[in-house]
Amino acid sequence: MPDRRKILAAILVAAAAPAAAQFTGPSVQGTPSTVAEVQNARVGSYVTLEGNVVAHLREDYYRFADATGEIRVEIPARTFAGQQVEPATRVRIMGEIDRGFGGRYIWVKSLTLP
Repeated sequence: MPDRRKILAAILVAAAAPAAAQFTGPSVQGTPSTVAEVQNARVGSYVTLEGNVVAHLREDYYRFADATGEIRVEIPARTFAGQQVEPATRVRIMGEIDRGFGGRYIWVKSLTLP
C-alpha cells in the first residue's frame, strides 16, 4: 500500500512541475507611442501608451487621453483585473490598433498602473 502513495505523490509532483515554468525570452510589447502617433499608425500594429482613461462611453468602450490627444479604446472588464481606475489615475495600456464603424480605436490587451 505505501508504494501506491509514493507513486501517486510522484505523479502529482511531475504534473505540477510544468505549471511553474515561465517564458523568459523576448516579448512583443508594442512601440511606445502617443495618441497623435497612433492616428497615423498601421491598423494591426501593437502600441503602448501612457495616459488616462477619462470617460466611459458604452459597454467596453472608453475615451483615453494623453498630452497629445484622445482616442477611443476597448477595454474588456477582465483587462482591468480588479484595479480601480478613475480619470486622474495614470495608466499604461498595450493594445492593437483597429478600425470599426466608429473609426480608429485601440483594442487594449493589457492595462497596468505605472
